[in-house]
Amino acid sequence: MNMLFEYNIGIEDFDIALIKIINRQAIRAVILCENRILLVHTNKGDYKFPGGGANKDETHEDTLKREVSEETGYIVRMVNEKIGQIVQRNLDKYEENTIFEMISHYYLCEIEEEKVNQQLDDYEKDLGFSPILIELDEAISINEAILEKGNDINPWVYRETKALKALQAYYGLR
Repeated sequence: MNMLFEYNIGIEDFDIALIKIINRQAIRAVILCENRILLVHTNKGDYKFPGGGANKDETHEDTLKREVSEETGYIVRMVNEKIGQIVQRNLDKYEENTIFEMISHYYLCEIEEEKVNQQLDDYEKDLGFSPILIELDEAISINEAILEKGNDINPWVYRETKALKALQAYYGLR
């Protein structure tokens, strides 16, 4: 299967000779269960895919297994094909003349029925990360409403909403 989506968002035109780029690879799980999708709900009301940054020398599969377990408590049984990628570039918050580039790789995954306890980082606890099986259109409409309000938005909401809409278009899920 070819990738379902490939987007570039944020800064596109810049002079590579004049600017420093900090690159981060993130691996995200797309877990479909019947007509719902497993997402992480935050206390700001938005939904995101489970996943996160790869550790040094960690494969995409290992990252997915670790991150999904930590953020949701679910155990990844199988990592299937990569179905999407989003490259997001923004000015770095901490360093002048620097672009922070996040490349998110999205993989279809299957999970086991049993769960373990979440193992959240402090910032994830502060954001109240909670796993939820939700209908795709509901997650999209909630994220879009948050984007329309435009204040106090988690940085991933725009990116994740683009990925959710691509899945909705492909699978015809409502």
